[in-house]
Amino acid sequence: MNAFDLSGRLAVVTGARRGIGRAVARALAEAGADVIGVSAGLEESGSDVAKDVAAAGRSFEAIRTDFGDPEAVRALGEDLAGRERPVDILVNNAGTIRRAPAAGHPDTDWDLVLQVNLSAQFKLTRAVGAAMVARGRGKIIFTASLLSFQGGINVPGYTATKHGISGLTKALANEWAPHGVNVNAIAPGYIATDNTAALRTDQARNAAILDRIPAGRWGEADDLAGAAVFLASDAAAYVHGTILPVDGGWLGR
Repeated sequence: MNAFDLSGRLAVVTGARRGIGRAVARALAEAGADVIGVSAGLEESGSDVAKDVAAAGRSFEAIRTDFGDPEAVRALGEDLAGRERPVDILVNNAGTIRRAPAAGHPDTDWDLVLQVNLSAQFKLTRAVGAAMVARGRGKIIFTASLLSFQGGINVPGYTATKHGISGLTKALANEWAPHGVNVNAIAPGYIATDNTAALRTDQARNAAILDRIPAGRWGEADDLAGAAVFLASDAAAYVHGTILPVDGGWLGR
């Protein structure tokens, strides 16, 4: 048997429209999983991620949800947890970032980032995870960050949420591991996505970041694919509560 085979399983990937979410959805589909993609701006049909999943021969369903809206998140969790076909894999990848120095960081930015990156993550996971616990199996993967370990610059809300995701991963693993549910997280390094565009266009910051990365390059979204498939698969059956960095060696520097 191939321990990495996800055939017959259903994966939910939030923030699936582009970047890391799209790459993870594609990788899970190529490993055999059907995919439900969730994103605030996800097209009902014809999206790039839908085409990726279809090309892998798997089914795709699009759900549009604004993670900044608590009621929309509650409804999504209720929907997914109550379906006849259960969710086997939940990838909590949706997120946002707001950049401003802490002394002048607007309350609106702080509140939005905490809602999207932490509160919504917990409430969706609580709903879907409870159904997994009742069945005695399931895989939950959060998207953490290098800022789950470090402080960052001008992103106090983002850093607070990513530290929170690290703690939430461990807390849920402690409770749910005895029930056959694996809860883990991937901590991407500096990945070339929309969220890092401001850093890559700042010549000084870009040079400083590259100088610190032993691999000598920015990561690509596809660099997260293997880690996601591993944590979603039976190969990670005894992996609980870990934060797996995929960072080109950044944290080892």
